[in-house]
Amino acid sequence: MPRPARETKRRIIDAAYELFYKGGFARVGVDDIAEAAGVTKRALYYHFDSKDALVAAVLEVQNALMLTRIQRWARHASGNPATVVEKLFAEFAAWAKRPGWRGSGFTRAAMEFAHLPGHPARVAARRHKAAVESWLAEELGGNRTGAARQLARQIMLLIEGCHSLILIHGDASYADAAAEAARLLVDRHRTAKPALGPAKRRH
Repeated sequence: MPRPARETKRRIIDAAYELFYKGGFARVGVDDIAEAAGVTKRALYYHFDSKDALVAAVLEVQNALMLTRIQRWARHASGNPATVVEKLFAEFAAWAKRPGWRGSGFTRAAMEFAHLPGHPARVAARRHKAAVESWLAEELGGNRTGAARQLARQIMLLIEGCHSLILIHGDASYADAAAEAARLLVDRHRTAKPALGPAKRRH
């Protein structure tokens, strides 16, 4: 794709995300996106054959950006699960305090299209949340892979709870409460004894 075309496509994606995040994925129209991107509606449809295709492209870009951000948050804490979760929730609280914060775009997109399980937004949300959970399991894992997956899933529940309750109440201290709960989970994970294998058969 020639550079001007790539730049135009990215400008449409960036404009669309800004509008989707502020006004909702379902409510924002193609006309509004084209105007915000400074292109004609025809040009928009040249790059994206439908609004659903544009939604999918927007969330694909956001997936890469968010994973990079999360990994950057915890970069200096790798190898120490307690520090990883402490850093993760501290950065999350700071993010939630920023003006105009409206929660996770992926969670909101999934909720808006809850009646359409196969919608690109639902697919993108599942992929993103699974990627975050997988990354958490690797960060927290050590040699106990199964236990690490369980811990990552429990912490994902706390993360999603933060998204919802901070958005509902406008109170970022829910991130502090979630961080405390995450630390307790990590401590329990550390002290749990590995599951014993099957007893050897006696001869």
